[in-house]
Formats: sequence, structure tokens, C-alpha cells
Amino acid sequence: MINFVRRSDCHIIQFMDNKMLTVLILLSSLATCWSVPRRCTPEEAAIGRCRTPAEERPQCMEMVLGYCQDVPYSHTTFPNIVGHRSRQDLEMGAEYLLLSVIHGLLNGECSPDIRLLGCSVLAPRCQDNKLMKPCRSSCEMVKKSCIHAFEAIQMAWPYFLDCDRFFVGDEEGCYDPLSELREKQEVAFANISDGGIFTIIQFTYHTNSQMYSILKKTASKCSHISQTYSIGRSVEGKDLLAIEFSDNPGQHELLEPEIKLIGNMHGNEVLGRQLLIYLAQYLCSEYLLGNERIQTIINTTRIHILPSMNPDGYEIAASEVADRNDPENIYQEGHEYNGWTSGRANAQNLDLNRNFPELTSIFYNRRRFRHFRSDHIPIPESYWLNKVEVVAPETYAVMKWIRSFPFVISASLHGGELVISYPFDLSRHPQEDRMYSPTPDEQIFRQLARTYADAHATMSNNDTERCGASFANKGGITNGAQWYSFAGGMSDFNYLHSNCYEITVELGCDKFPSEVELYPEWLRNKEALLSFMEFVHRGIKGIVKDEHGNGIKGATISVRGMRHDITSAEDGDYWRLLNPGVHIVTAAASGYSKVSKRIHLPRKTLVGRVDFVLKKVPREPSLDYFNIPELDHYERFDPFNQFEQSSQRELGENGEERTEKPWWWAYFSQLGISAPTWLLRNY
Repeated sequence: MINFVRRSDCHIIQFMDNKMLTVLILLSSLATCWSVPRRCTPEEAAIGRCRTPAEERPQCMEMVLGYCQDVPYSHTTFPNIVGHRSRQDLEMGAEYLLLSVIHGLLNGECSPDIRLLGCSVLAPRCQDNKLMKPCRSSCEMVKKSCIHAFEAIQMAWPYFLDCDRFFVGDEEGCYDPLSELREKQEVAFANISDGGIFTIIQFTYHTNSQMYSILKKTASKCSHISQTYSIGRSVEGKDLLAIEFSDNPGQHELLEPEIKLIGNMHGNEVLGRQLLIYLAQYLCSEYLLGNERIQTIINTTRIHILPSMNPDGYEIAASEVADRNDPENIYQEGHEYNGWTSGRANAQNLDLNRNFPELTSIFYNRRRFRHFRSDHIPIPESYWLNKVEVVAPETYAVMKWIRSFPFVISASLHGGELVISYPFDLSRHPQEDRMYSPTPDEQIFRQLARTYADAHATMSNNDTERCGASFANKGGITNGAQWYSFAGGMSDFNYLHSNCYEITVELGCDKFPSEVELYPEWLRNKEALLSFMEFVHRGIKGIVKDEHGNGIKGATISVRGMRHDITSAEDGDYWRLLNPGVHIVTAAASGYSKVSKRIHLPRKTLVGRVDFVLKKVPREPSLDYFNIPELDHYERFDPFNQFEQSSQRELGENGEERTEKPWWWAYFSQLGISAPTWLLRNY
């Protein structure tokens, strides 16, 4: 016998002819008005078409599902909340399979939270033959802290964890499926805490996906002071993911200086990458815990952190170290050796610290010009014409990044020595590989380098064991070209093309230290990193305005005796690093009169405020200044748009974006189950 369920909005006439029941449907079709009760598919449940027949009453049964044994209840019922009618039905579905592999897919992130939350829907609590729904607040809390982990592997948030559809509010009598887990975590935290301020950081190495997850989780945890963003992609398509800290993330605030920290430019130099991951976690946690120093840094500074500039190279280096840790490998060399080159370059085999436009030789060649500026030297067209095939996408992304933000200082973290190196990195004499080659801001760079070295636990000590070169008598700092000369470096490019003063931090002899060294290295470098960030509040800052109070973009700020100017940002604000003393500072802009001020910067004053108001006047340009080739082409960047064209994604015949299935799709597609397309993003 078949039971038919009749829709109330259908009009029918019934009549009997022997054993045949004939039903005439008016104003509707048979398929619309009559249906046979059945289990709805996950896709139907996902769009709200799933209905449990009213005559089916829940019957409590013992929980026997292997992956749900640790839920805070012992009985469940079927049909479950999304429509699985039996335990066997559930175990054959993609939903339960996802719970069984989620720990591995997310590299342990958000485990067991996601699994327990999923069990509360797929095997819901049953009490007194009544199905109990989980609390919406529990779902929203887990989603907020864990959705980044799904995004990191290009997986959509599972439909059965829809907080609005399958969870209910407290007023509807919900229960918290994570209550016992939270109690255990609170006990664990109480056992390791002395009652004071503390930050929990896992001092281990992280894969690229784990790094992305940690950064996004950190930004989610501290969403009021942090956000993540991508500056571009590597050769193999990996995100160059940065995290920002500010009291107003995503916005440049007037007079608030901006800094950047970059790690892992060379893929096999990994300590800096790890330190920056730890630093991001530390800044977030300490801000929330009320650390006044950290709150002051974040509230007065916009900090950008790029832990890995070369994620492709890191994977090569990490895999080689893993191979050498294999006990069956007779060629074990340990972490310290790592070939010293394996993974150093990017996937195009390009050394990224030799791949930037070579502007230093332009500076040297043009010193004879009387009014030559050593700042904002444009990228020569020859860089694009002659090297368009070998400009690394990582290099291009960082160049665009440098031009997009008004960075004041920067540090690039490397490995292989224990020293701070500062520009210039290219020798002023082409035949000399080790020649002292200072910038016009030599004293500023020395002070910036010494700030990090002196705050480091051992870098400036005379008795510290070095890696071959001798920097002990120099206090742990050196001019780059005096150490060894090379062209195409990132630090020289920062100084000559923008307002940014960048140093290179060599963190130690071991480029890929063992995990047991990560925590001691964090302790050696934590204070140095914080002191470096605080250094940006030195010198003078101010706003260059016109007579109507409007900020003037691109105004030059020059200091007498220093042949290197900086320019004002979008709203007319500027920052000029200066040592204490008396200085003559001049502000100028095309079409405005010059204004000069004599300032005294006391030794005890960290930063002084110096504003300028410029009057609009016609002014003839200096021929000596503008006749220097290419100086009027600073705004030209990538004139051939090669990278923008190559980054366009392939589209199908109907204009849809063609994308390959993600790597985890094989978990589901090879088992003969209904393909869980609900896990695909933008499906």
C-alpha cells in the first residue's frame, strides 16, 4: 500500500471504479499535489526543501557512531536534523565522511570543535524521545573562529553547519554541544597559568596552509585591530598573505606611520618566517590581555607583516629537511646544512633579492648633477624591456605593495649570519666587492640597525659566536656593500624608490634551525622586534597643506645637508626620521612657494610635530632638475602591463571561471557517494 500526502492548495474530485481509484487533479498537476514520503537529499536540505513527516515521532537510541562518541550526551535519534533516516544512511553520506577526515584536512585546526558541532546536527541529542537542537550561539562562535581554515583549503562552509537553519536560540531550549570541551580547556589553561598575563603560542614549524590558517584565525580573533589581505601570488599560485595591525585596520590614519616586516624572502631561510607568525599571534593576544606597551604600539602605528615572500621556495626547503630526518636516509646532513641553497630561489629559480630594479648604479652615475634627487628614482624602462620574462611575480607584488602604502621603515628577516645590514648593498665602485658605500642617511640607518642589534639578546655582544664573518667589533651591524656587494636588492630599492628605510636582519648561522630552537630564538628576538617597531616614532612628522587647509600630496620634505628627500602621502601627512639636533627643514611642491623652518629636536623628544602651509604661486621649473632623464616618469609603473595580463583567469565559453577541483576533492569523489558539491566554493 502506498501512502499519499495531499497538499492543501490542490482541488481534487475522487470517484471509485471497482478496485481502481481515479483521481482527477484540477488547477494543478499530479506531481505537484501528491508525493510519497522519502528522505530528502542533502541538497534539498541545504535549500530548505527537507520536511520530516508529522506522523514520525522521535525514538531515542544509544549513540553508536564512532566519530561522535565524545559528544556530551549518550542518546540520539533518526531522522536527524538534515533528514538522514537511519545510522546506516548517515554513515554512507558525505557529511559523516567529512567529519571523519576534517582533522587531517584542516591540519588539526579547530579540532575537535568542528567535529562535535557536526555531530550535534547529524546525530542530535535525544532526551525523553524528543530531539534537542544545538545552540545557534555555539555555531556562530565556531564559524567565526574557524571559517578561515576552510578558506585556506578553498572549501565552503558545510551546509549542515548553517547556523540559521539547523541551530536554534536559547529561548527555544537549545543545548551547547561544546560545553564539556570548554570546561576541559579552562582546566588546562588554569593548570599552565600563574594567574597573570600570558600568551599561548605553539613553537613549531608551520606549512603554508597552516600559516594561512593561523594568520586568518588571528585576524578573526582580533578583528577590531587586525585584518589579512593578499599582496599577490607566487609563481605556483600561492597567496602572499599579509596581516595588518592597527586601531583602524584597512585605513590609513592621518599622521600614523606605517611599517612592514618581511620574512622568508629566501625560501630556505625560515626562522624569520616563524618569528613573524609568532609576532602576529603575540600582538593579538597581548592587546586583548591589556598589555599597555602592545596597545600603545598598535594604537599609534599601522603594522604590516608578510611572513613569507617565497612560499614556493619554503616548500622545497621544508621537504628536503624532512627527507634528511628520515632514519633510512644515509645522506643525513641535518637542519644546519640544508644545502644552503635548496629552496633559496623561487619556483622560477630566481633569487628574489637580486630581482628588483637596479637603481643604486643610477644614483652613483648621477651624483654629478647639482640638483639630483636620490629619492623616488623611477624604474627604468629597460627593467621591463630586457627582463619582462624574468621579473618574478613575488618581486612585482612587493613593488606594488611598496608603492601602495606610505611605509616609513621596514625589516627583511634572513638567515646565515648574525648581523644587521643596511644600505647601500651595491658597492659605489664597480670593481670593489667590499667597499663601504653609505647612503645620505648613513646616521639614520646606523641608528635603526643598532636599535635592533642592541635589543637582541646576543647580536651586539663581542663574545657571541659568529658564522664566519667578524662583526663583533662593529656591534653587530654593517654596511651592506662593505660586507659584500650585490645588485638588485630589495633594501636599496626601498630607499631609492620610496620613502621607506629598510634594514636586513640576519638572524643566525642556522638557516633552518630545529624546532627545539624556535622558542629560544623567539626570546632572543622578541624585544628587538618590538623596539624596531617603536623606532618609527623618531624625528619629525606633520602635514603639508595649502592655504585652504587641504593636504598636498607629493610635497617634498628636505633637510639641509642631507641629499635625500621624502614626500607627503595622499592626505599631505609625512614622516621624516631624524636624529636629535638642529635641522633646517623645507617643504616644497610644484606650483607652491617653498617654506623653510629651523627646528630643534631635543634628545629626550622622540618625535616632533612640524606642519607647513604652502601658498599657491606660479613657479618656473629648474632646468637642471627636470632635464635629468626619467625623473619626470616616476608614476610610470609596469608600462606594458605584462603581469596584469598574465594574472587574468581563464574563462569558459559562457564566461564562467574555469577552476580545477581542489586537492581534497579526491577524498569524496572516489568512494562512489553522492558528490558533495556543497563543499565547493562559488558552486
